[in-house]
Amino acid sequence: MKIAILQFGGTNCDQDVLHVLKDVVGVDAETVWYKQEGLTGFDGVVVPGGFSYGDYLRAGAIAARTPIMNSVKKLAAEGKPVLGICNGFQILTEARVLEGALTTNEYPKFRCHWTNLRVETVDTPFTSKFRKGEVIRLPIAHMEGQFYAEEKTLAELDENEQVVFRYVDEKGKVTDAANPNGSLENIAGIVNTSRNILGLMPHPERASESILGSDDGLRVFESMVDYITANF
Repeated sequence: MKIAILQFGGTNCDQDVLHVLKDVVGVDAETVWYKQEGLTGFDGVVVPGGFSYGDYLRAGAIAARTPIMNSVKKLAAEGKPVLGICNGFQILTEARVLEGALTTNEYPKFRCHWTNLRVETVDTPFTSKFRKGEVIRLPIAHMEGQFYAEEKTLAELDENEQVVFRYVDEKGKVTDAANPNGSLENIAGIVNTSRNILGLMPHPERASESILGSDDGLRVFESMVDYITANF
């Protein structure tokens, strides 16, 4: 298998993801510049974090309109997994492959610290190695991470179990204090209706080795690899 890691001007977490996939998980992965045509030969895609195009206009707005995103949509239509992390999540919402939007944090400053997340569903290609209701630790690093969606969309996300992660306290309770950015319903990550596209604001690649303080994020990538192995 081979996994593509997209690079845009301003991407800065691509090498972290590359390290985790190649050196920790042990699978073939390579970075792909946004001008490359097509994603032939790839079995999955990671849209990593950073500040693509300096977050000009809106975070992710310009990257979402580059030609490589048409190739991402085609790959996803084949059922292959697409993982968007932080700025990658913003790009996926701007590309309209995920519902909602990521707006400026309720407290309009850059937030960079650890968060507790509750795993809401294991029925995705990215969470099969977790337990439903499990509390994990992943760090955030963003200023536009407040998840917003209209009331009808929120109801559909809940009804279809598309909310994958929520910000919680250490005991797994959804509280305002545990919400670092004002996201509606403490939402930290969601999937599409086909469940093969995940966007989340916290950084699993920064919590994939115990020396970093947590290796909970490693299971996101391991789950993704297991899904590819079983299906492609």
